Amino acid sequence: MPDAAFLLMLAAKMAATAAVVVAASVIAERVGALIGALIATLPLATGPSYILLAVDHDASFIADSTIVSLAVHAPTGLLCVVYAFAAQRLPCVAAFAVSAAAWIAGVVIVREVSWSLAGVLALNAATYGLGVPLVDRFTHVRMPAIARRWFDVPLRALLVAALVGAVVIAGSRSGPRLTGVLAVFPIVLMSLIVILHPRIGGKAAAAVIANIMTGLIGFGLCVVALHVAVVPLGAPAALVIALAVALLANTTIFLLRRGGSPRPAPREIATPATGPGAVATSPGPDLHPGPGSSPGPPPRA
Repeated sequence: MPDAAFLLMLAAKMAATAAVVVAASVIAERVGALIGALIATLPLATGPSYILLAVDHDASFIADSTIVSLAVHAPTGLLCVVYAFAAQRLPCVAAFAVSAAAWIAGVVIVREVSWSLAGVLALNAATYGLGVPLVDRFTHVRMPAIARRWFDVPLRALLVAALVGAVVIAGSRSGPRLTGVLAVFPIVLMSLIVILHPRIGGKAAAAVIANIMTGLIGFGLCVVALHVAVVPLGAPAALVIALAVALLANTTIFLLRRGGSPRPAPREIATPATGPGAVATSPGPDLHPGPGSSPGPPPRA
């Protein structure tokens, strides 16, 4: 039977992941894809996974797991790229299936290699160095008007928490290689695809995932910090440092993206609210307004 510490950390991971997914999806719908994406890439859901490891394993086990996590982090970037392109034309189920298949294929390949820190850093540099420019064309989309119902948020939280529980329990007795994979299993990313694509359409959902591609760079730096710090400093200090690195990276990304040069106004995607009890919201702002840019065209007389 699972002990009390495991159940406590499992509950923490389920709650944290559900909170991140719900917050990121709601923020993306109301404010814009960039901020929602940066919320989604904070390690608030992954942190409890490594806390669970620290309860039962020593620092060297965690360090070994982070190498595998960094290797699997590259296929997560591949998932973002494939989905961003697939969502432009395919329905939700097809776009999700194609991108999930790309992630699985990438994981199968990287797990066949015995990686060093230098090797996984080079792999991720190549993946994100090529992937971020490829999906940048999809980031500049306004969030459409949508319908919200009272059960949306609790239903999202329940579904995500159930998925997290299943994944964590399945990997609770795994070795460092499989544990490293499960620690960075893209639950948040996949949950956002399933939640957002049917609600706001493929192009707008792709904008969130394309912005997540940039935020995942900060997440990768967070895992690197954990790997470097865990053996000399211990798990508690290393986890705090890793979280600080993630916050600093995402703040920097936000400032750079918001402070960039003006871009053309994106095409609005019209999705009127329908159904009983639906509440329509107005489209979100331009994702990357530059200095002096206007929020949109003036109203017609």
